[in-house]
Amino acid sequence: MSETRTRVADHIKHSPGVHFNELVRALDLAPGQVQHHVRRLLSDETVRRAEFYGRTHYFPPEFDAWERGTLALVRRETARDILGHLLEHGDARPDDVADDIGVARSTLEWHLDHLVERDVVRKERDLHNRVTLVLTHPERTTRLLDDVSPSLPERFVDRFDRLLDHLVEG
Repeated sequence: MSETRTRVADHIKHSPGVHFNELVRALDLAPGQVQHHVRRLLSDETVRRAEFYGRTHYFPPEFDAWERGTLALVRRETARDILGHLLEHGDARPDDVADDIGVARSTLEWHLDHLVERDVVRKERDLHNRVTLVLTHPERTTRLLDDVSPSLPERFVDRFDRLLDHLVEG
């Protein structure tokens, strides 16, 4: 394996769920160069690829489908904050989570829709039809959150979304 291909494989191993553009930025390589090496890694099954919500993410082969979907989602700061709130405080009402993490309810719901779709969070309704958010796999989620260290550009995009939410509400 070439030195460049080894760098790509190592980055994916240490940043599971990394998306293509972040690979290019983090490794300071040309997109075509990354594409070439990723194709080779995919063909020899050293890495796996999955598409989630408009982005292609790369994973070591040992991650199962649930882990791949969850990691792709928690690469977004707001989704991480939602999960962090639920891990720290336990089951919670959506309004409380939105207030605590500082996002608009519509932004919270966008992320929750994906977290529910991927079976990371479920919405339970009481007799009065009030929703409570519950983690479906808290132990697995905790382990996966330890694997994610978001890039600076990802954080800027997430924070820009939050700023827009704040401006629209204000």
